[in-house]
Amino acid sequence: MSQLITGIHHVTAIAGDAQKNVDFYAGILGVRLVKKTVNFDAPDVYHFYYGDEAGHPGSILTFFPYGDITGGRHGKGMLNTTTFSVPLSSFSYWQERLKRFGIATKEPQERFDNELFIYFEDPDGLGLELVFNDRDERPGFTYGPIPLEHAIRGFHNVEIWEEGYERTAGLLTEQLDHQLIAEKSGRFRFAATDKPGNYIDILCTPDSLKGLSGNGTVHHIAFATPDAASQLEVRQRISKRMLNPTPVLDRNYFTSIYFREPGGVLFEVATAGPGFAVDEEMAHLGEGLKLPEQFEPHREALIKALPPITLHLDQYK
Repeated sequence: MSQLITGIHHVTAIAGDAQKNVDFYAGILGVRLVKKTVNFDAPDVYHFYYGDEAGHPGSILTFFPYGDITGGRHGKGMLNTTTFSVPLSSFSYWQERLKRFGIATKEPQERFDNELFIYFEDPDGLGLELVFNDRDERPGFTYGPIPLEHAIRGFHNVEIWEEGYERTAGLLTEQLDHQLIAEKSGRFRFAATDKPGNYIDILCTPDSLKGLSGNGTVHHIAFATPDAASQLEVRQRISKRMLNPTPVLDRNYFTSIYFREPGGVLFEVATAGPGFAVDEEMAHLGEGLKLPEQFEPHREALIKALPPITLHLDQYK
């Protein structure tokens, strides 16, 4: 049987101030703003997509910057940490860069005996890590504010906290083509493809509080599937597990289905295409405000409602 799930597609989180979000991710972290559009369910709210130079699945972190809403709380039943993959040789560079911009970090740590990482948070409190490794062959952003040899390559892994790992593990291995590839100290690592950018870590945290949605928390994680046909096959699998997936929804740059896994995290399965160059040339990704067709007649009103944002990348070099 062919593999229907190939890895992580994207992670979507909730943010506050739109300009601070752009400054942090496109500026300090130096990932590319590949698409500036709006929330399908709340078109007066931006939807930002950040990723590698071409916006490949496995590199895309997206945000709904809602403005001044209540901050969320990390806890069980949530994806609490999203990690980026960077070269092992870039450790000193990133330590100095985060310090330069006043980003507080925890002390460097190791995981699974050989995985060096630094934990920090974005302006809204979203949990992030840089994982330093020499296994990632993906290219960096060639003309971003970070020198190419130190640039973020995409995701490394995500970290989900659960009461127990068994039911979510069953879903990952039986319906979503993942395998258990590592286990240590209550951390269970799964992957559909054993490469940086595709690792799902489940932590058993029965004593932690239940997470609460709000600024600084993850809304959902999306898994990648090759095309519409494979997406429908996955949907059949999920339906048989009685997890009530949504119908297929058109998100312009991919199509999606959504469902909640047994621990409460919202999962999505998204197609690899058509991709972010469908309405902008690759060299100009993220430059214009792109609206779903149903909102195009309201462009003028939406531009007035959305806060203006500016890319100030030169000051982050």
